[in-house]
Amino acid sequence: MKPPTAAQRRIIEAADPGTGRLSGSEAQLSGLVRARLAFRHPRPPHAYFLTPAGHRLRDEAAARSRPAPAVAPAETAAAPGVFAARTGTETSVTGSEGPARAREVRSAWEGLVELRRMTNPDGARDRPCAWERTHLVQAAALALEAAGCLPARPGPGPGPVEGYEVSGTPQPEAVAVREPSPDGLRACAAALERAGWQVGEHAGPRGARYLLASPRRI
Repeated sequence: MKPPTAAQRRIIEAADPGTGRLSGSEAQLSGLVRARLAFRHPRPPHAYFLTPAGHRLRDEAAARSRPAPAVAPAETAAAPGVFAARTGTETSVTGSEGPARAREVRSAWEGLVELRRMTNPDGARDRPCAWERTHLVQAAALALEAAGCLPARPGPGPGPVEGYEVSGTPQPEAVAVREPSPDGLRACAAALERAGWQVGEHAGPRGARYLLASPRRI
């Protein structure tokens, strides 16, 4: 298969880092589909998204163009206009709110489900795909936000507004989810299980309960 052209590489490199959504002319995007670097979502507005092969090209280009970040990408604020699922660990919240945010989250989740269908060997939509295994914190946060769970966020007072927090762990393919409310923690567990994650509840050093979640393989 031919390598992507310079124009195609520019489109790939400009893709939304959270969802892989692409912008370009219909001819350019159709060319990426033929090259198996993108797919077209079957539902309106029929947006185009990167396939895992497209994501790899984008990640390789990004790695060449900048030094390694000092903190994990999920802990940094998203650039203006770029969608990112909220992990609850943000120091400030930017971007849309209310119905507009709900539409963005729904579109991102639908795109991820379609990516599962396109890339899982059996076409399964109820099981995480390879992209989610390499973007664990963002994938888990998107599953929670799409299910209606509320992330923690900076509050007007000295402490944050309560909600979930998703963070990485030393364990391979696992994230930790914390929620101060027992009911909220159970809701997060149910949301992740519906999204195809294996979830276990554990006690922290001070007795606080948290979830350990991993993408289900079968």
